[in-house]
Amino acid sequence: MSDKEVLRRALLEKRQAVEPDVRRQWDASIATQITALLATHPVRTLGIYWPIRSEPDLRPLYAELATCGVQLALPVVIAQDAPLRFAAWSPGEPLVKDALAVSIPANADNTLHPDALLIPCVGYNSDNVRLGYGGGFYDRTLATTPRPFTLGIAYSCAMAQFKGAPHDIPLDRIITELPAARDTA
Repeated sequence: MSDKEVLRRALLEKRQAVEPDVRRQWDASIATQITALLATHPVRTLGIYWPIRSEPDLRPLYAELATCGVQLALPVVIAQDAPLRFAAWSPGEPLVKDALAVSIPANADNTLHPDALLIPCVGYNSDNVRLGYGGGFYDRTLATTPRPFTLGIAYSCAMAQFKGAPHDIPLDRIITELPAARDTA
């Protein structure tokens, strides 16, 4: 098992151990920070994620953003070695599970190019490099141009020391439950 696999496993266990009530408070804090950021840096289309494996659950925020006119888009895996595609989605529209058991829009044909992405992080380091689940989907997506503005979403307990790989692209900001966002610039 590689060092990153060991770290990934430890961080997932740490995230899973957060009490549900605490997790809900942290999710609300993260949502408040995203709302404040989007008030000063508005976007028309926002790539979001459907929470899995105890990721921060921002679904109430998604409903609020959609009500305010932000077009939401969920990631769709189109091929194992390809960048993600983002499909239009609004709260209440049906979802289905893909081959990786991730929820995607039932009608995933309406492809969008988001201005910004909310990207869940298993972990992150002081350089805003994201540690994900190991599939490389977001790495391939961020290597495309034009590159959307990226907000890594994690709990502060996911901060870890690890070296990024040559293909890793730092995220623009990491947002946790703590009140300060971190910039790469």
